[in-house]
Amino acid sequence: QVQLVESGGASVQAGGSLRLSCVASGHTYSRMRMAWFRQAPEREREGVAAINNWDGRTNYADSVKGRFTIASDNASNTVYLQMNNLKPEDTGMYICAADRGPVYGAWIRPASYDAWGQGTQVSVPS
Repeated sequence: QVQLVESGGASVQAGGSLRLSCVASGHTYSRMRMAWFRQAPEREREGVAAINNWDGRTNYADSVKGRFTIASDNASNTVYLQMNNLKPEDTGMYICAADRGPVYGAWIRPASYDAWGQGTQVSVPS
């Protein structure tokens, strides 16, 4: 089992910034794809960004490119999501996910991941 614990969510004005953190513990693997998803009320869970912890390759949803940055610290099993120039449409529960392979599915598909955190709420009032 892998436990994922997110933190850093808050309510912030449009144009502001937040940094989310996700700490992985338990049965972690040296090769994991870590991702951030978000879910707003009455909307499907959507992929925001992902990073491979073995080669640093990243992927982003088109809606966040140029504003969000995902990064990982393998020494502490932590993945970060730096969010700049936040917009009201970024509001939602941000949830951390881990794909421990050995076959890595499409990064944007929730079904590719085998561990999930509880989430941290981000609110950007309009």
